Amino acid sequence: MDYKVKFHGGKFMALIPLAIFILFCVLFFVVFKVFEMEALATGGFIGLLVGSLFAKNWKNYWQAVLDGVSDPMNAVLMMILIVVGIFTALMARSGVAQGFVWLGNMIGLTGGLFTAFTFVATCVIATATGTSIGTLFSAFPILYPSGILLGANPLTLAGAILSGAIFGDNLAPVSDTTIASAATQQYQNKEGSADIGGVVASRFKYAITAALISMVLFFIFGGGGSVGSGAEDILATYSNPKGLIMLIPVAILLYVAIKTRDIFIALTWGIVSGSVVGILFNIISFSDIIMLEEFVFSGFIYDGVKNMMGLVIFSISLFSLIGLLKASGTMDAVIEGLSTSKMATSVAGTEAVMALGVMFSGLTLGAASGPAIIMFGPIANRLGQEKNLHPYRRANLIDGFANTLPTVLPFISAFIFIVLTVVQGLQGEYSFIEDISPIQIAYSSFYPLVLFLVLSYSVVTGWGREFEGDNGDPVKQDGRVAEKAS
Repeated sequence: MDYKVKFHGGKFMALIPLAIFILFCVLFFVVFKVFEMEALATGGFIGLLVGSLFAKNWKNYWQAVLDGVSDPMNAVLMMILIVVGIFTALMARSGVAQGFVWLGNMIGLTGGLFTAFTFVATCVIATATGTSIGTLFSAFPILYPSGILLGANPLTLAGAILSGAIFGDNLAPVSDTTIASAATQQYQNKEGSADIGGVVASRFKYAITAALISMVLFFIFGGGGSVGSGAEDILATYSNPKGLIMLIPVAILLYVAIKTRDIFIALTWGIVSGSVVGILFNIISFSDIIMLEEFVFSGFIYDGVKNMMGLVIFSISLFSLIGLLKASGTMDAVIEGLSTSKMATSVAGTEAVMALGVMFSGLTLGAASGPAIIMFGPIANRLGQEKNLHPYRRANLIDGFANTLPTVLPFISAFIFIVLTVVQGLQGEYSFIEDISPIQIAYSSFYPLVLFLVLSYSVVTGWGREFEGDNGDPVKQDGRVAEKAS
């Protein structure tokens, strides 16, 4: 095939922009601890500029960049991210976390029970808000110091909060990882990509299995600390039962997403119902929705759009790189190499390649799961289509494995660094909080570890594996194989 973008030195010179991009990711996320999508996007754009110097035809080069940006997959992804940003900003203002603090305080949990409750609470908070990092920043200042005073094991408690945040990233329909995994997996027998409602419904069994096992582990290993005074005061300060009421719009969003299989309709219902419920119960005011004061915009609608701009710009830079890889033939060469490898000769082997690929992408991006899925998703899409795997299955594998080992790998994971940063900040306020190490956090974060085992079992045994049938319907048996046999 004659590809329109050619480089001095061969088609693999198209990897130069990607290599520069990955270098910036490592520098920002791992070395300098800069957790900003705009910073990662900057590395991508610098890579594009440098890469153009090696192109034989600059006009074709930049046209390939534009083709990548205008990819329908990217357009859908960016639009969903912006609308999702509005809903997540609404939930952040509504105090869902404070509702669970009130519940835990009322029940009077201590020790391992408090650690297990903390895991469940952060799971729900992260699922409702769709942001793992936001959950870490909102849950740690409340649940960590109070939990230690209530006899929870500090290491296991930190792992419970991190695990709950990862659970939400893995399952929430408004999570960037869920959106990216669905948007990058396209149907072969009908138009469009995997719908988020169907992806979430099919993903639930993996997430809940890992969560139930993890909850038991957090209960068993989450106690043993000494009970001290002051926990009730901390909990009371951040306690508000009204926060639980805001789970109503979350339930409505989930129901509509699964019922209609249209995330835009579901998000509209979620935003409207959330605004109505919030105002009726005096959780938010009309000025919290959108407001212009002294030439400055505010409100959750404005904040939601603004908060997603970094990820949208990152998506533009990454799809620009993907456009180059496609136009130069490098993408085809990589996919052909993976699909013809000995490991990928079977369906299970192909799934294993997809798992390893997305985890490697995660490691190069400091365990930023959403960006890793955006990077590897198009490759997984082509690999999975070769074996006729259903888009739901592909989306579940790349999202699931991206949220396993890379998220807790010491000295690389951005999540680990954030936990350490938050804990160190709390030490200045609470003298009883002791140092914890990255390795200790890693082996105390049960959910990502258990999820890796659950998904590995799924790949080996075929549990939950489905193929694409007529009109894109999920079927248990690959119809293409059956046709060849007949």
